[in-house]
Amino acid sequence: MEFISVVELIGTVAFAVSGALAAIEKELDYYGITFFAIITAVGGGIIRDILINESLPVALENPLYVLISIGSAALVILFYKRIVLYKNILQIFDAVGLAAFTAIGAEVAILNNLEMPFVIITLALLTGTGGGVLRDVFAKEIPFVFRKEIYAVASIVGASCFIIIGEISGNTTVALYACFGITLILRLSCMKKDIHLKTVKK
Repeated sequence: MEFISVVELIGTVAFAVSGALAAIEKELDYYGITFFAIITAVGGGIIRDILINESLPVALENPLYVLISIGSAALVILFYKRIVLYKNILQIFDAVGLAAFTAIGAEVAILNNLEMPFVIITLALLTGTGGGVLRDVFAKEIPFVFRKEIYAVASIVGASCFIIIGEISGNTTVALYACFGITLILRLSCMKKDIHLKTVKK
């Protein structure tokens, strides 16, 4: 299994866990917790695949990621009191997931011969952040990506680097890993230094 596939699995677990935790905070039942886990983990990819007219979204064609999400939700339910003690670790895994899905979204654009820069960035961004937006909407919260965090911006920068490095190197694989690395480093650096986007003061 290639490294990026391993990272994608780790990202799936991280996003599923974050969705399950959000559901528990909203005092949802087991079904609600499981649903939040699944939609957070695979929602972005499903939106992407619908936009590019895939006959069947990857998450439905290959149920592996849904099954992983269900398993992750079950673990959160069982070990909730222990998991909430390690929020920083979850944020790191979430950053890995963001980086992995951003890179994968950009690669999907190329594999489908959608090589326009705007399309590549859009698909990368949707894959990386779409699930979290759906989670927050269902939870009746303003989506996390709209609240100061350098999150969606990290995805956009990573996808932009994917395009630039791909053009320079002529190698999609090199661009893929560069996108992953740049997105991850940017997200983790902003977390560590507590860097946020500014809001408009009233």
